[in-house]
Amino acid sequence: MSLIRVETDARGVATLTLARAEKHNALSAQMMTELEDAARGLAKDTKVRVVVLAADGKTFCAGGDLAWMREQFDMDAETRRVESRRIATVLGALYDLPQPLIGRVQGNALGGGVGLVSVCDVAIGVSGAKLGFTETRLGLIPANIGPYVLARMGATRASEVFMSARIFGAEEAVRLNLLSRTVEHDDLDAAIDAEVLPYLSCAPGAVAEAKALMRDLAGRVVQEQVDLAIDALARRWQSDEAREGVGAFFDKRSPSWQ
Repeated sequence: MSLIRVETDARGVATLTLARAEKHNALSAQMMTELEDAARGLAKDTKVRVVVLAADGKTFCAGGDLAWMREQFDMDAETRRVESRRIATVLGALYDLPQPLIGRVQGNALGGGVGLVSVCDVAIGVSGAKLGFTETRLGLIPANIGPYVLARMGATRASEVFMSARIFGAEEAVRLNLLSRTVEHDDLDAAIDAEVLPYLSCAPGAVAEAKALMRDLAGRVVQEQVDLAIDALARRWQSDEAREGVGAFFDKRSPSWQ
């Protein structure tokens, strides 16, 4: 069973939907593979003019699937690094989309879910949604999402929430440059449509080149940054804190540092 959906309407607006609502759209290995493949397919589709990143259920994305993460403790270092690279590769494929990417954030976004928000050109969230970089509670670090988070937020704003695992609301996420704005849930679809509509009167090639130029002028996320982050997380996985934090989560107990 597929864990994502891709639907393209007659206007050329593609909706890429996370479809694992029963697991709060947590990013499993299968889901990340499907998401990367879909993003690369959309990038090549000249009929697609805008991409909307959406999710089923009440949660936008709860981050990395912890069962998949726990399996990494039994892997050798190189295999763990390959698995760890998955989310960085997914984010890179979405970040590299030539079309505008609009985030429809209908619920909470945690960990890797914030990474997904960060690669959107515009992200609109519902009032009441909660966001947070929860990795350090587990003895891990928000490494693979880091290059895209910093590109979105800037270091000064990121420093307020990147290391503390503090959960913050959608309104604060606007101030932190993660969300573009918030709306009530019943107004979300109209807000997304209003964001999409102007692009449909623009030349698609010009939009793609304008996006590429903007990235070049602002400073793109480059492979060296991605590799640095992957190496940092690989080292962190070998730590006693990571084993204790993830183990405590599954044991439903507090880790030793709390």
